[in-house]
Amino acid sequence: MDDFRIPLGDWGEDILAWMLDALGGFFNVLRAVLTETYDALVWALSTPPWWAITLIFAALAWWIRSWKLAIGTVLGFVLIFGVNQWENAMSTLALVLVATVTAVIIAVPLGILAATSRTFSALIRPVLDFLQTMPPMVYLIPALVIFRVGVIPGMVATILFSLAPGVRFTELGIRRVDREVVEAGEAFGASRWRILRQVQLPLALPTIMAGINQVIMLALSMVVIAGMVGAGGLGGQVVGSLNRLDEGLGFEAGISVVILAIFLDRLTSFAGKDKTT
Repeated sequence: MDDFRIPLGDWGEDILAWMLDALGGFFNVLRAVLTETYDALVWALSTPPWWAITLIFAALAWWIRSWKLAIGTVLGFVLIFGVNQWENAMSTLALVLVATVTAVIIAVPLGILAATSRTFSALIRPVLDFLQTMPPMVYLIPALVIFRVGVIPGMVATILFSLAPGVRFTELGIRRVDREVVEAGEAFGASRWRILRQVQLPLALPTIMAGINQVIMLALSMVVIAGMVGAGGLGGQVVGSLNRLDEGLGFEAGISVVILAIFLDRLTSFAGKDKTT
């Protein structure tokens, strides 16, 4: 019995080697698309003056929620600029936005399918449990092998780590729509697609936005880990402060992450809700 061992790790290596051989072209295209999108977003956020971007974010906060959130946004981003972390914060924000949009594009259709098919829901639930419980560092191993050092491995690991809440909340939101409302649409001869688009999704939007909020928060929690594989941004600053035992730099980068988290949390928490509530 001392020699008994299940070669699970060997099987994982074989699967990864097969993926590189069979899907190498797809991974190259994915890397190129994510890189170009990320670079374009970094350029858009970093090229204008910092105060212009701050005013745009403040206007967005006022439009979505209130003038109080707008003032808080201005104060927060002024602080980020004041501690000389503006470019790093914009790089991190670009990474989080690209990862979040990609995760949502994958998660929402899967959630819709899970809501309409109990068989698919039962099949995907263990996969979501696996994604949520796997230690985040483990995602970096295959990501590094496939995409090499840089921002993309961190982004891919972030997408995988943050995907599950988007699927779960989308399924939950659609399932919670009153069945009588759906039956009323069917009685008027509406197709399943029209009922989904005009009835179920609008009514489920607050729950779906709560899922997107969780996706963003999980993505931000991966910032430091992504910095460990060369993603840069605020995560790279935190990793650098750990290597040099620079408490001041670590505190400044950490506060900047917190400000971004609060800003994105407040926006997505209130998006889709009535401003008067």
